[in-house]
Amino acid sequence: MKPVALAAAGLGIVATVALVGYFGAGSVVHALVTVGLLGFAAVCLIHLGLIGVMGIALRLLLPGTSCRVAIWARLLRDAGSDLLPLSQVGGYVIGARAMTLAGIPTRLAAASTIADVTLEFVGQIGYTAIGLVWLVRIRPHSDVTVPVAAALIIGAAAAIAFLAMQHRGFDYVARIAGILGRGWAERTAAGATALGDALAATYRRRTAVGANCAIHLACWVASTAEAWLFLRLAGAPLPFGVVLVIESLLYATRSAAFFVPAAVGVQEGAYIVLGAAFGLGPNMALALSLLKRARDLVIELPALGAWQIIEGGRLWRRTGDRKATPAKATRIVAAPPE
Repeated sequence: MKPVALAAAGLGIVATVALVGYFGAGSVVHALVTVGLLGFAAVCLIHLGLIGVMGIALRLLLPGTSCRVAIWARLLRDAGSDLLPLSQVGGYVIGARAMTLAGIPTRLAAASTIADVTLEFVGQIGYTAIGLVWLVRIRPHSDVTVPVAAALIIGAAAAIAFLAMQHRGFDYVARIAGILGRGWAERTAAGATALGDALAATYRRRTAVGANCAIHLACWVASTAEAWLFLRLAGAPLPFGVVLVIESLLYATRSAAFFVPAAVGVQEGAYIVLGAAFGLGPNMALALSLLKRARDLVIELPALGAWQIIEGGRLWRRTGDRKATPAKATRIVAAPPE
C-alpha cells in the first residue's frame, strides 16, 4: 500500500470516529437499531441483487462466459475496492484475476474489466446528471448547482479522454516500445498490442456495450432504494427524488476521492454535508454511512475469505509440484543402469 493511500486511510478513520463522537455515538447507534435486522437484511438483499445484475452486464462483454463467473468476478472487484487497504484499481485487478482463474485468457479478462469500469463510469455520469436535473427541479437556486455542473463536465471530459486512450493509446505504447529496442520493450509492445486488440474487439460489439452501459445506469438509479429504505425504516423518510440527489452527489464525491481507500471519512463527511441541505440530521447521515459499510462487510468479507482460500490452495499445490519434481528427477538419475 502506498504511503499516501495509507495516510489518507488513517486520516479517514480518525475523521469518522471523530464525527461519530462529536454528533453522538448513542444517537447513531439508535438509528441503526431502529432499522432492525430485517431492515438491514432487506438492504443487503437489494445490494446483492444489484451486484448480480452488474455481473450480468460484465458477462455481456465476454460472450461464452458463464454468468456465475462474471458475477463472482464483479463481487470480488467490489470487495477488493471496499474492504482491502487498496485503491479502487486493486479491486479491478482482483476481479480480473478471478476471471483468469476461471479459464478466461488474461488479455480478455483485462480488456473486459477496463471496458466494464469505463462504461460503469459513463453510467455514473448519467446518474449524476439525473441528480443534477432533479436538484434544479426541487432547489433551483441551490448553491451547489454550479459546482456540480462543472464537476459533471469535467467527468464527461475525463470519460471521453479515457475512451480515446483505449482506442488509440495502446497503439502508441506499442510503437514507443518498438522504438526502444528488444527485450522488455518488445514484451511491452506485444502485451499492449494484445490488450489493445482485445479492447477493440470488445467495443466492436456495440449492442453489448450499449446494454452494459444502460444496465449500469439503471443499477445506479436503483441503488438509491437502499438509502431510501433505510431512512424510511429509521423514521427519517425523504422523497425518493431527494435521496437520489443525495446519493448521486455522494458517489460523485467518492469518485473524486478515489485515492482514499474505500473513501473512509470522505463518505461520512459528504453524507453530513449533503444531508444537511435536505433536512437530514448528522446522526442519521452517519448511521446511513455506517450501515452501508456494515452491508459491505457482511456481503463482501466472506467473498474475500473464499478468494483467499482459492488462491492459497493454488499456491500450496504449486509449491508441492515444485518440491516433487526435483525428487522425481533424483530417483531417475540414481537408478542403476540395466
